[in-house]
Amino acid sequence: MDQKQTLVIVDYGSQVTALIARRLRLFEVFCEIVPAHTPLQTILDKKPSGIILSGGPASVHETGSFLPEPALFSAGIPVLGICYGMQSLVHVLGGRVESSQKREFGHAECFVTTSTRWLEGIWDQGTPHTVWMSHSDHIETLPTGFVTVARTSSIPHAAIADEARRLYGVQFHPEVIHTPTGGALLESFARRICGMTQHWTMRGYLEAMTPQIKDTVGNHNVLCALSGGVDSSVTALLLHRILGPQLQCVFVDNGLLRLNEAQQVLDTYRTTHHLPIDDVDASAIFLSRLQGVVDPEEKRKIIGKTFIDVFDQHIRSTGKTFTFLAQGTLYPDVIESTSPSGGPSATIKSHHNVGGLPETMNLKLLEPLRMLFKDEVRLLGAELGLDPSILNRHPFPGPGLAVRIPDAITPEKLTILRQADAIYIQALHDAGLYHDIWQAFCVLLPVQTVGVMGDARSFESVIALRAVTSLDGMTAESYPFSHAFLSQTANKIINAVRGVNRVVYDVTSKPPATIEWA
Repeated sequence: MDQKQTLVIVDYGSQVTALIARRLRLFEVFCEIVPAHTPLQTILDKKPSGIILSGGPASVHETGSFLPEPALFSAGIPVLGICYGMQSLVHVLGGRVESSQKREFGHAECFVTTSTRWLEGIWDQGTPHTVWMSHSDHIETLPTGFVTVARTSSIPHAAIADEARRLYGVQFHPEVIHTPTGGALLESFARRICGMTQHWTMRGYLEAMTPQIKDTVGNHNVLCALSGGVDSSVTALLLHRILGPQLQCVFVDNGLLRLNEAQQVLDTYRTTHHLPIDDVDASAIFLSRLQGVVDPEEKRKIIGKTFIDVFDQHIRSTGKTFTFLAQGTLYPDVIESTSPSGGPSATIKSHHNVGGLPETMNLKLLEPLRMLFKDEVRLLGAELGLDPSILNRHPFPGPGLAVRIPDAITPEKLTILRQADAIYIQALHDAGLYHDIWQAFCVLLPVQTVGVMGDARSFESVIALRAVTSLDGMTAESYPFSHAFLSQTANKIINAVRGVNRVVYDVTSKPPATIEWA
């Protein structure tokens, strides 16, 4: 990919910075996220066609807050500041940013005040345009050369522009789906203002990654951790195509998989894709180490360490020398575990495949999907010919059913959850709903309730159903099932699964909740 066709996003710590990249990639615009502390010269060396300054939790008045270097705005490169990014732009260029008496969060209506090439054909004057606000500071005075191009009823400078220098700013967040025209605004900046013409596709990604992976790996061998999910499967197919016999895959049954999952995915790997794969049944050691553990973060850490131990032991048993361990880490995993690319965003939860390897393992991590979103991975999988039974599966967490039992794990609880989940997923297939949903699963709740079964009192477990729609897993909405579907599915589960007498449905969106319960 020609470096001149790169759009650089500077991350100031917003939890939705990655959605800027996600939105742009929907329009096949190549972009790269760099942390806020990245030196300007490092950014300029990338020869970017444009730069976006993301939002963030800080105020420009806080000591130690990240601010762009003034020279950025005289480099002749188009810049778009979003929320904090706009405030930092205004602050550095001599405008005035003030603290608002009341924080503005949620929907607002924007009105165009001055025509601009950037908004042309997207926003018309006189028409209200819905945007999503999230800020506590606002622009009081504009820097020299800027004009206001849009306002709201409470914010006089909702969007600003310096057309001569191709510098722009918005107080709202165009990257979130709550700003319906946000994608068009970002695409207009990339195409119309920055002049980007190249189209970034998964075929192009494959072509770009091939020489990079070859150069990184050289003549060394790679061990790939296969889980049966889309991410690790695409990782394995990608590396198998590029590295051939240098790749060895390992499938570990951790005892936390769904009903009959291990055998199903192994058959697909071996018969359809002819991957070199060893299977290791380590369920006993995983369940032993998880015995009595309730805290989800502790579960994740135990599972992550145990995976490493199992791989380490397997490597020694093969007698081969491996230099790299390949994992199907995705961008949302990285974001939720730490900052997107080393910037200051807050941690939501840890992921077992994020955070590096212990030095004693003496392996380097190889994560070819680390900057991709889930739907991009599916596109890459289709390009590689991944079997549809794996390609179109809903996401499944690395820690497996351990995070769908928010309680101590026992074989009995796993059996209940597996059976209920299998009935639920089959019901989705039977109703033709499975592919309309981003992710669906059951959670075995750590409570028991009174019921009446067979004219007798029961005191048994509760299953929660979860189903969400999403574009990228960063935000999600609950799926609007009919009451009839929920009632029928609940009856099927209760009638077939011993130990369950109640089923509930989770209607919470993300945010405020996460998709998984733990």
